[in-house]
Amino acid sequence: MVTKESKVTEEDKQLRDYELVVIISPELADDAVDGIVDNVSRLVTQNGGTVDEVERWGKRKLAYPIKHFLEGNYVLARCKMKPALGKELEASLRISEEVLRHLLVRLDS
Repeated sequence: MVTKESKVTEEDKQLRDYELVVIISPELADDAVDGIVDNVSRLVTQNGGTVDEVERWGKRKLAYPIKHFLEGNYVLARCKMKPALGKELEASLRISEEVLRHLLVRLDS
């Protein structure tokens, strides 16, 4: 009997295009923001993916307060990774106290 977790499909082996937007606490220095971006990049590349582009948008005003902050450091990353890595990446971002919000979107070709 083959379980759903043990079955690896061809689709799980392919690299897919993703965009990741991360809003980081405005209290952090630029070096700390770079460290978070490096950690995300390292997680993707260590698991067989690539980070194609990283755009730092800087501090922007939030539409509504998040954790009592009215602004945040925005970072956009375009990367290629396996679909299974998405859940691991999101779990890592979710537990980070410096990350206020994140959004991972798969780009269709």
